[in-house]
Amino acid sequence: MVLTRDFKETVKERAARDPAFAKAVLDEAATAFLNGEPHVARLILRDLVNASVGFEELATETNRPSKSLHRMLSEKGNPSMDNLAAIFGAVRKRLGVAFEAHAVEAA
Repeated sequence: MVLTRDFKETVKERAARDPAFAKAVLDEAATAFLNGEPHVARLILRDLVNASVGFEELATETNRPSKSLHRMLSEKGNPSMDNLAAIFGAVRKRLGVAFEAHAVEAA
């Protein structure tokens, strides 16, 4: 019998014990968003929120209802730029990460 683990639980546990992994996940969410993949970015960010800040604390930090934040980061979510900035800001702050954008020439 093959033993499997839930992917979300694996991400949550690893992000909790490995700050470099959590920072890499945040980087991946930001990169996906900037590369025109907001759907992917929302889902990655949702998993990271669950693994780091938690939706209740995120609600407190962003002054937005927890239910609204859940909807924003759902598959069909459509957060405004202000809401996304607040979410990224809260997670970034929790992880102690600073963003720095660099332009790369497309091939």
